[in-house]
Amino acid sequence: MSFLKRLFGGGGGKAGEAAVEAAAGKEAEHNGFLIRATPYNEGGQYQTCGVITKEVNGVVKEHKFIRADKFASLDDAINVSLSKGRQIINEQGERIFD
Repeated sequence: MSFLKRLFGGGGGKAGEAAVEAAAGKEAEHNGFLIRATPYNEGGQYQTCGVITKEVNGVVKEHKFIRADKFASLDDAINVSLSKGRQIINEQGERIFD
């Protein structure tokens, strides 16, 4: 199964994938942006991944990010994904949608 299929929901279902899908519900608001943690299982560890969204002029904009950080714990991956999302927002603001 390819990396992109796993990232965007393609492919067969596994028990670990169900846990990751449940984790996708973990969200945090930061400076008017919404950060959603979307870590996924990669080689037995959870890859840092997330989506940042914000409504701009009546249009919902979205920015997906993936980082190299991997964790044995899903909770750790969620927390770092949310933290990385905050960092991206603080550094780039709405420029992430350009």
